[in-house]
Amino acid sequence: MGSKLQQAGLVFTGLCAGVLISLNFSANADRPAQVALPVEELRAFADVFNAIKQGYVEPVEDKKLITNAISGMLSGLDPHSAYLDADAFKELQVGTQGQFGGLGIEVGMEDGFVKVISPIEDTPAFRAGIKAGDLIVKLDDTPVKGLTLGDAVKRMRGKPNTKITLTIARKGEAKPLIVVLSREVIKVQSVKSKLVEPGYGYVRVVQFQEATTSYLVQHLQKLYKEGALKGLVLDLRNDPGGLLHGAVGVSAAFLPPNQLVVSTDGRTEDAKRRYLASPDDYLRGTRTDVLHDLPDGVKDVPMVVLVNGGSASASEIVAGALQDHKRAVIMGTSTFGKGSVQTILPLNNSTAIKLTTARYYTPSGRSIQAKGIEPDIVVAETPDGPAPDRIREADLVGHLTNDKDAEAGATKSPDVESKHDDADAPAARFEFAGPDDRQLSQAISLLKGLQIIQNKH
Repeated sequence: MGSKLQQAGLVFTGLCAGVLISLNFSANADRPAQVALPVEELRAFADVFNAIKQGYVEPVEDKKLITNAISGMLSGLDPHSAYLDADAFKELQVGTQGQFGGLGIEVGMEDGFVKVISPIEDTPAFRAGIKAGDLIVKLDDTPVKGLTLGDAVKRMRGKPNTKITLTIARKGEAKPLIVVLSREVIKVQSVKSKLVEPGYGYVRVVQFQEATTSYLVQHLQKLYKEGALKGLVLDLRNDPGGLLHGAVGVSAAFLPPNQLVVSTDGRTEDAKRRYLASPDDYLRGTRTDVLHDLPDGVKDVPMVVLVNGGSASASEIVAGALQDHKRAVIMGTSTFGKGSVQTILPLNNSTAIKLTTARYYTPSGRSIQAKGIEPDIVVAETPDGPAPDRIREADLVGHLTNDKDAEAGATKSPDVESKHDDADAPAARFEFAGPDDRQLSQAISLLKGLQIIQNKH
């Protein structure tokens, strides 16, 4: 028996090597260097595979074992690398267009549970009061522990108007919370705007999608129809990020041509990139430069950018670029700190892997990873301090370290101290750009002050 198992293990080692070689060529086409395969480790993997096939209490399909192995290999790297089955890959592609089915939650995995990174505005999860930092421990009657992130997300997705019950563990709550949500077709409105008062405009980027730069131009045109602006607030709070070229386009709307927006650095040559405020770097799928239609004055209007702990990835790129080029005053609280690049590598069976391949750096060379963007002016989200229990990249288990700052991954960036003592007190629903938005109020006050100083000169 042992001899047969050993022989089968050797055969399977060869099979694994062949599969990995083919995957290696698929994911690294046209790259000259190939990594040597670890034969001893593959032999150990084959032994485990065969032990499961021979002795597990129930028969297990080969496909399931291999898929689980790939998924575990990726999820063990960092919180953002993952295996995407055919459904998850399709949903990812659809999601970048701004429309998908589900509950409207940006999620990650921590200690075997689904952790809410941010609810998306105007979605069932947002309206139900789901908060960043919530742990989803059960989906209907199925415990989350033991599910992969992809499996959990698949269960949360479904046909519109069907219901799902989430059991949530929340810090400060003695008992789990039971929330019943009705699935919807999630249509994320990428850009919103309003004239706060005569001469002072407000633009909010909710998420960076394919057409975000185009939408931004349309909203700026609408604001400028009322006359030239004296000041503009760009709101990136709770913006979880999205597409890189969208961030480059939004930055380019406010920067001089060909200014450096962000650079990336990784181990491969194509991971070492510099993205400029240039059509070559923000256009995709079209050769029509949408920024040609920007209203006069947008490049010079005094600006404040609002950020908080929910501002992540692409929104941090924009904030960092405008801060480094001294184009805008950054106001609010420290951002999330997701400064890593994920590359989607399609496989030949309609699946893909999402692999962290590089780190982001601001124009001055600062790494965003596990540190985020520190505001020029710290303004808490409430008079009593920041939003409680705000999760950030440095809180995620297995997060990538900051190669520019050895302490960034070990300590949290300083936020405003919270004065809340009653952890059980329910939080009031917050409305961005609403009457109680103190950060926006402070931003408008600052812009008015800058206008007074400018007039004196």
